[in-house]
Amino acid sequence: MPISVVIADDQEVVRIGFRMVLESQDDIEVLADVTDGEAALAAVDRLRPDVLLLDIRMPRTDGLEVTRRLTGRAGRPDCRHIPRIVIVTTFDLDEYVHAALHGGASGFLLKDASPALLVEAVRAAAVGHSLLSPAITARLLRELRPAGGGGRTVRTPSEPLTDRERDVVRALAGGRTNAEIAGALYLSLSTVKSHLANVQIKLDARNRVEIAFWAWESGLSSGSS
Repeated sequence: MPISVVIADDQEVVRIGFRMVLESQDDIEVLADVTDGEAALAAVDRLRPDVLLLDIRMPRTDGLEVTRRLTGRAGRPDCRHIPRIVIVTTFDLDEYVHAALHGGASGFLLKDASPALLVEAVRAAAVGHSLLSPAITARLLRELRPAGGGGRTVRTPSEPLTDRERDVVRALAGGRTNAEIAGALYLSLSTVKSHLANVQIKLDARNRVEIAFWAWESGLSSGSS
């Protein structure tokens, strides 16, 4: 079954552009595009999409409030459908990023993201993974990284990473998507995914963000390890 998507953005040109990009993929289906937060909530209840693409600044109800309302349904006896949420916005203010991620969003992209990144974010969200714009990933990692190490113990892989796995992780920590890593390292996309899956097991990491954070903690991202 294709990944079903609803797009919520008050700019028609953005909705058209996102729909064209996503519908060009065989494994993604756009069920609807709507212009405000209330319409997004109604579309989720009516269509039960796998992924909801949300702008932040929209009429009536903004994207952050929509995110809070949807994720707040979890655990309720009358819980209705909760899609994976990817915020796509022009504004990368720290307060928006933190509010979206703490509110339960699975991704945060800027509207100038490449079509490949948009597609990858939807696919990642659909299987429960997270994907952030490269600039935001790098900024969050800098914020999370303890100054001077902070006495924190860096996790040790259960097995040493291979040279190629280290190359892939270094590129990941730089904010590159799987497709961009594949192109930069002259690997197939499936090989990149295989390397990351192996690294995830070796690090006992839950997702690619934890892998990237480990790269920053260990010094691998700077090439010093």
